[in-house]
Amino acid sequence: MRDQDGAVRAFLAGIRVGDVCGGVVAEVTRSRGAVVVLDGFPARPLGSIGSLDMPWGRRSASAVEVGRRITAEVTAVEVTAVDPDAGQVCMSLAATEQPELWAFLKGLRLGEVLSGTVASIESFGVFVALDDGPEHPVFPGVGFITVPELSWRHIDAVSDVARVGQRVTCEFLQFDTWNGEARLSLRAREPDPFQGFADAVEAGRSLRGRVTKVVPFGVFVEVADGIEGLVKAPEGAVEGVEVGDELTVVVLEVDRERRKLTLSRVRAPRAPWSSD
Repeated sequence: MRDQDGAVRAFLAGIRVGDVCGGVVAEVTRSRGAVVVLDGFPARPLGSIGSLDMPWGRRSASAVEVGRRITAEVTAVEVTAVDPDAGQVCMSLAATEQPELWAFLKGLRLGEVLSGTVASIESFGVFVALDDGPEHPVFPGVGFITVPELSWRHIDAVSDVARVGQRVTCEFLQFDTWNGEARLSLRAREPDPFQGFADAVEAGRSLRGRVTKVVPFGVFVEVADGIEGLVKAPEGAVEGVEVGDELTVVVLEVDRERRKLTLSRVRAPRAPWSSD
């Protein structure tokens, strides 16, 4: 057993992310996907193709059959691609079936500026057809912008900041190997208003703002354009406060890293003749 474990480790030591491996499907299960006997190591299956890495449009264990020869790329999605301890190599058939798309996406670098046209607007984000990228076999565009990356400011709907046909210039964030797309950021091309706010405001400063949201643990108050802070319930009475109310608040903390503003509500001084 130790000899075989050593042989497995020696074989896996020569495999890297991005390598293309061939083999034969040995087993297909609903829980594990497909396991593959890799060329060069016939003793036992070491290759693994999860359901998320099956061919486009057929992402289920039934997409491959026992005995079928396959060629797949070693890839990693939130797991270790080559795991000598587990004796496993994670591979993707989607990568080898779309070589032009994968080559384009792997060639992108963090922070690279990409331009394109908004191809589709969804509630969860925006698809972008990139000027220099190939077409996507499934989605309207190779680029995708999640809602948080559309703007530094809070938006109620994606259509508030994007429309189909709009030209956009974005920064590349990461290669999403599951969806085969380039994750992009539109807001990264704009200055962060929170950092400018933090330069001008420090703890103890009194500000006037408008209530934008009331939640069980407090209220959110917009104290500058696109800058909201939280008044926690223990930090001042929030009973009876409604969206749209104007409040005077004091800055308790400005957290640059987390872009978080903590506030305290300031009560008006009580009149000496008040009977309360």
